[in-house]
Amino acid sequence: MEELSLADTNGILRQPWVHPSRTSTGLGWPDFYVSTQREQPYAASFGGALSHLVILHRDGPVTVSRGSFSRSVQPGGFFLHPAGKALDVELCGPLDTVHVYVSDDALQQAHDGPGVDLAEELGTEDPLLEQLVLALDGVLTAWEPAARTYVDQLGSLMAAQLVRRHSNRGSAAAEVSPPSQRRGLGDRSFAQVRALLDARLAQPVPLAEMAAVTGLSVSQFARQFKARTGLAPHQYLLRLRVDAAAALLRDPAVPIAEVATRCGFTHQEHLTRVFRTHRGTTPASLRRPT
Repeated sequence: MEELSLADTNGILRQPWVHPSRTSTGLGWPDFYVSTQREQPYAASFGGALSHLVILHRDGPVTVSRGSFSRSVQPGGFFLHPAGKALDVELCGPLDTVHVYVSDDALQQAHDGPGVDLAEELGTEDPLLEQLVLALDGVLTAWEPAARTYVDQLGSLMAAQLVRRHSNRGSAAAEVSPPSQRRGLGDRSFAQVRALLDARLAQPVPLAEMAAVTGLSVSQFARQFKARTGLAPHQYLLRLRVDAAAALLRDPAVPIAEVATRCGFTHQEHLTRVFRTHRGTTPASLRRPT
């Protein structure tokens, strides 16, 4: 699947008064486009975009006007705008923001019922959504291909929160799923996912590919996988990679840099950093004779 790109946004980020410092361009994310920038005051009109718009205000307060409605938005406040809807907006002061553009497919997959629409909100606060947006921005600052599954997990959680708190479905999104969706991840389906992860250990594994193996939606799969294993899919995959690296490190003939590559880490330093966090030691120390 092609990545969500600048062409799928509403045009704000192309304006000369917007100065992005980092974006997800070229990272291959199919359902989310993320951009962090400094914006100068402006007033403009934009056509409807193919994606839903989520803007986090990182500083302020600053007054934002949409048509005849104005509000002073505090740091941590959100500006939400649904796909396909034209936008008239005025920003009355300089502002640091994180924009997340969300594909409609991602929003619909986060809801098990009929179609869902994003609400239009200005100045709303949502601490969980704020943390998810900041986490996506954090990935941009030190991107590694091995983080792809983690990004998919963050995106899935963000879409679910948008449905739960900021959509026309509201409480309907939290209804109990039908019995056929509550059976959990069966042994056969779990074995198929595990086989996929083992075969693709050295490659990024999108969450959507894991879900496809089981026939579940991304949101259903993520919930059921964690219910079975106690770990989110990206955490489970990382544990598999660490375990595989520990096994390969027992062979002194395999260079540590090669161990890193074969186990899905971007480079030796990446392996060392993760290994220290999860095993309390480094690959070199593990290999060193006692």
